[in-house]
Amino acid sequence: MLKRKMGAIGFESSVLLFGGAKLGQVTEADADRSIEFALAHGVNHIDTAASYGDSELRLGKWLPQIRKDVFLATKTTQRTHSGAKEDIHRSLERLRIDRIDLLQLHAVGTLEELDKCLAPGGALEAALEAKREGLVGHIGITGHGHLAPAVHLEALRRFDFETVLTPHNYFLYGLPPYRQAFDSLVSETKRRNVPLRVIKAIAKGPWAVGQVRNHATWYEPFDDQREIDACVHFALAQEGVNAFASAGDVELFPKIVAAVERFGQLDDEGAAAILSAIPEYASPFGAPTSIA
Repeated sequence: MLKRKMGAIGFESSVLLFGGAKLGQVTEADADRSIEFALAHGVNHIDTAASYGDSELRLGKWLPQIRKDVFLATKTTQRTHSGAKEDIHRSLERLRIDRIDLLQLHAVGTLEELDKCLAPGGALEAALEAKREGLVGHIGITGHGHLAPAVHLEALRRFDFETVLTPHNYFLYGLPPYRQAFDSLVSETKRRNVPLRVIKAIAKGPWAVGQVRNHATWYEPFDDQREIDACVHFALAQEGVNAFASAGDVELFPKIVAAVERFGQLDDEGAAAILSAIPEYASPFGAPTSIA
């Protein structure tokens, strides 16, 4: 498994983050198989959230024995000090650990959400308090939507977030305003030595009305191995991208791992040829109205 250094944090992370959302609604046996598969294939970075159903409980069964071998990140969607503090302590309890490597302010995809997090009495205060108490090692930010890269760039101007997790794929990068915002975010994260990780790398688009949803993700993912290989190549070959998070479906995870293990066998032109030929490819966030 390819690894890359997480900027100033220094951890040599697998370029694939084990997205804990996939564990939220599955059986304990299915969760165990997915975690065991990830570890066997060299994935050493786990990314979960307080809001991912039973994900933290599923991981908590494993963490006492693997804690020293993995980088552990979780998230809070709370916007107040009290709500975020409650999430942090609940996560520590459910994960059966005494320290989280990375706490991320989650789903911050608009300036309004950012304002709430950074306001007096907001979630950032709880994260800083937990860091002072040794409960949290680092503080990051995540978000969804077409505005996310621009919002995350503004977030870095307001606070020294230590990681960023933002959407990125071939289709999104083909939207000129999105591309401009993403490139600006890349420049700033490189300047600050902040690891930029991405989500929605294998998102094909929103589920159509009436479409049979044969995967656990809230968007329709690619499930053809050739197309997944192209998506993964595009994400990992992008300048400034440190890693990407796996889609939230345990059945897709082995295909994503296989694509990462083959990274380098496909070139940029080959990946673009595959992805540009998919007529139904779209943004997972729907049609953008304004993403400037």
